[in-house]
Amino acid sequence: MGAILVFVEIRDGIIKPVAKEALGEARRLLEKGNQGGDLCAVLIGHQVASHAAALAEQGEADRVFLVDDPSFHFYSSERYAAILAKIAKEQEAFLILIGQTAMGKDLGPKVAAKLHAPFAQDCIGLDIDSERGVIATRPMYGGKIIAKIRAVRNGLYFVATVRPNIFAPSATKKNGVVISFTPEPFNSEGKPTASVTEVRKLPSSKVELTEAKIIVSGGRGLKDPIHFRLIEDLAELLGAAVGASRAAVDAGWKPQSFQVGLTGKTVSPLLYIACGISGAIQHLAGMSSARTIVAINSDSNAPIFKIADYGIVGDLFEVVPCITALLRDRSPSPSK
Repeated sequence: MGAILVFVEIRDGIIKPVAKEALGEARRLLEKGNQGGDLCAVLIGHQVASHAAALAEQGEADRVFLVDDPSFHFYSSERYAAILAKIAKEQEAFLILIGQTAMGKDLGPKVAAKLHAPFAQDCIGLDIDSERGVIATRPMYGGKIIAKIRAVRNGLYFVATVRPNIFAPSATKKNGVVISFTPEPFNSEGKPTASVTEVRKLPSSKVELTEAKIIVSGGRGLKDPIHFRLIEDLAELLGAAVGASRAAVDAGWKPQSFQVGLTGKTVSPLLYIACGISGAIQHLAGMSSARTIVAINSDSNAPIFKIADYGIVGDLFEVVPCITALLRDRSPSPSK
């Protein structure tokens, strides 16, 4: 069996949690194959050597390939893809895993194209069979079906992006080594066609929606944008991200970066609390994979109740403040 290669994304000086989850799933697959094979991690950026050393020391990967250079301060899809493809070829990696993040959605297809490899995005399950065929499980058609995609090729590679909060970090730890990797310079004919010179952040939830363990979302039932304060107060107590339905975003109550749904962000938190959201199909497609769903709505026939684990039929203007007050009373005081 060959190696499994995992791209470790670093954003704002922190390793994305989904990268650790992908490393854990990669380790599980290698142990299941029981034929050896190295778990390789790739870190690209500027001043990221400490992260590479930590991954090796903590046994997150057998080999940690480090590309650390000021020219990689900003993400470049062409350069990143070229590096990942080259390392994958050198390590004979039969599987390349990338987090399903904004960066991963752009990078994954480019890596697959360079390797002439099959590609599966937003995977919620991965497996391998005795013939080293990769089986990827992913939702399709807005979550209406769950498809299993089996890639059987004479070639080596299969590229997949994995959904955050689905896989668990590995409990198996093996001492790893850091390997400095120097990418080949782009020549005049093959230089990148575009480069990033500045990154501006749009207003968003304090906690990234796609990685949040808990999300509290508001919809049309809030009636006015000022009432989103009810959602924000509850989210703050829970350490949660704030989300919104398409109706709330279309009304201008929250920026599009808050939108959960088929045309927004797909999330898989441990707990999703939907307040005043009826449960349109496109919204359900973006959050139905949450581990536990709590719905608060005054309409007992709202579609959201069909998938909710717990439902509260009532006025959210009474229910949400009540829940917030109960949680605040149970929270330890700052003096303690």
